[in-house]
Amino acid sequence: MTLPLKDPFAVLTVLLVIEGMILFLSEHPAGKGFFKFLPSMFWIYLLPMLAGSAGLIAADCPLYDAIKTYLLPACLVLLLLPTDIGAIVRLGPVALGVMLAGSLGTMVGACASLALFMHWLPRDMWMGFASLSASWIGGSANMIAVKEALKAPDSVYLPMVVVDTLIPYAWMGMLIALSGRQAWYDRKNHSRVELIHELSRSARVSTAAPRPMAAADLGLMLLLAAGVTLASLWLTEVVTAAGGRLSANMPILGNILGANRTAWPILFASAGGIGLSLTPLRRLENAGVSRIGFFLLYLVLASIGARTNITHLIQTPILLLAGVVWIVIHGLFTVLSARLLRAPMALAAAASQANIGGPASAPVVAGIYEPSLAPVGLLLAVLGNILGTYLGLVTAVFCKLIAGG
Repeated sequence: MTLPLKDPFAVLTVLLVIEGMILFLSEHPAGKGFFKFLPSMFWIYLLPMLAGSAGLIAADCPLYDAIKTYLLPACLVLLLLPTDIGAIVRLGPVALGVMLAGSLGTMVGACASLALFMHWLPRDMWMGFASLSASWIGGSANMIAVKEALKAPDSVYLPMVVVDTLIPYAWMGMLIALSGRQAWYDRKNHSRVELIHELSRSARVSTAAPRPMAAADLGLMLLLAAGVTLASLWLTEVVTAAGGRLSANMPILGNILGANRTAWPILFASAGGIGLSLTPLRRLENAGVSRIGFFLLYLVLASIGARTNITHLIQTPILLLAGVVWIVIHGLFTVLSARLLRAPMALAAAASQANIGGPASAPVVAGIYEPSLAPVGLLLAVLGNILGTYLGLVTAVFCKLIAGG
């Protein structure tokens, strides 16, 4: 066997071994402390990158393009399938307003920080800012989706992964530290604290108890993922035929979406997953459909890491500074909306973490402020997952204009 490994099956084996090892260790009691501050997704990206940089696996293996083309839309379908749209709508205008204000703050923060620091960054770094905005509205799946939709080079993506790992944890720590001041804030803000109890009732979702995944469940999950993915690829062929007209009439948007054979499948697959969530198929979450979705997402992430060179980290320090400015702008938008809507501090913190941290950490922060708000934090984070890819691509339009594209 010669190195670097180029055979697709050999490379796939390496990626699966890395993913399996990290997922096993992250769930093992002895390894949970190790993954507390650098989560499993970071290592699933980093280890293939180190393997590629060390010459163990080839950076130009055709497997990577196949994973991006077929598995990325498939995992988006499975991750969005469990969405409870009704429960999100029932949260009401105040909760949704604070959440959307935080998302708008993320979009504005991306544009403002890019404008401030663009002179010290590569010209194509606007794609990295757009990708990270998708993560700070929704989550890592949205970040990967926008990265691939924009065809962002790995040199602008890897530094953003580091920023996405460090800044949200610091922000989460600050939100937790401020929880002791919520009584003072709510008194000064004349907050409608009764909203907490109303939201707690609204967020109660009736779900069946989890059950073991049967072979029929897995077969149906894969059938849905494959069916929507193939339909998305077919629709892409139809839409991209009109891409030239879109580029001529709307140059910036047209250049991003027009004949982009990567962006359209992602958008169609996301819409397909949301559409399926409105049917009884959403109950597949009781059998663990999102776990299969995350497994495919991690494999996509590992394939991106395998193509990346560690030398791309050179831009990280300036990007961390940009990330601080960015997160402050997001925070200002969240606080201003909470002030205007008289939202309790607990709700503002839950909405902010739902944007920046996603479904894994939003319930934790919400629960620290008010235990009954944990389901609200989760639902707001799911809303971010729905919007992240779409708003990330909207942010890309403005970032490209700022970069002079």
